[in-house]
Amino acid sequence: MSKEVKVIGIGNAIVDVISHAEDTFLDHMGIEKGIMQLVDRERAEVLYAAMSDRTEAAGGSVANTIAGLGALGLDTAFIGKVKDDALGRFYAKSLDAAGTGFPNAPVVAADAPTSRSMIFVSPDGERSMNTYLGAGADLNSGDVSAEVFSGGGILFLEGYLFDKDEGKSAFLEASRLMHQAGGMSGITLSDPFCCDRHRVDFQRLVADEMDFTIGNRDEWMTLYQTDTLDAALAQASAACETVVCTCSGDPVIAIRGGERVEAPVTKVTPVDATGAGDQFAAGFLYGLATGQTLETAARMGVVSGAEVVGHIGPRPAQDIKALFAKAGLI
Repeated sequence: MSKEVKVIGIGNAIVDVISHAEDTFLDHMGIEKGIMQLVDRERAEVLYAAMSDRTEAAGGSVANTIAGLGALGLDTAFIGKVKDDALGRFYAKSLDAAGTGFPNAPVVAADAPTSRSMIFVSPDGERSMNTYLGAGADLNSGDVSAEVFSGGGILFLEGYLFDKDEGKSAFLEASRLMHQAGGMSGITLSDPFCCDRHRVDFQRLVADEMDFTIGNRDEWMTLYQTDTLDAALAQASAACETVVCTCSGDPVIAIRGGERVEAPVTKVTPVDATGAGDQFAAGFLYGLATGQTLETAARMGVVSGAEVVGHIGPRPAQDIKALFAKAGLI
């Protein structure tokens, strides 16, 4: 069923710069472990210079998801903004080489350099992300072309991009175009801090615009300001047709209409947790795009997420379809 449903992502086009780091290094540099922190341009340059070993890759949360879907054989495109600088050209070429459409060419006149995230991976696999929101955060509705949405499909949005009004306008325009074309729209909540900063807007978006929403336990509980996950998911499922919650090593919960399923997770010590949520989303969306049951889609997400934590980097290193087959999912 591949190549039948196009999946289009919108997010911050970020070059990931990944390095190993001991906890003592994080303390010394004032880096808060295990979360995403926004940094200014000067801080970004300091952290980049302090990295002992660097692996660079075209990243961004939703871009990683789209790359995973492309590797699974789906027709994909990613809408993002990069400056016409070395990192921006690297980003565009990387997506093209991976077979993902990147309809927006690097922008010569962009005010800021291409976005980048310095990711420090601790010995326990936790990643501490320090993100400079450069040109990618300036995406706006003018960067969303109607042509990309012809034929419909699935639209997947990145909560991180909600930090500017321009990003919100791009989301609404893209969702409108996708629904006009007969497709469906969804979002990843991205981060508890996003949910806290944009609670009213996120709640409205989930209720009024989204056909599906993916988040983790902390994100859902933050979004609906409740101490229990069940209470948060009850509110979420009343507002949105399909709701998915990842719970670290506990089973994934997916709710659609009156149906609630759980997909078991095998607990492992990750080599690198970078991209686990992104690739879970890729597996789940592959299930949606190919007409699988809700439970099968959730289990595909678990398989995809488990593969990526077994190695450095946020994108699959193995044949995920072969892993689906081994798990009896296809």
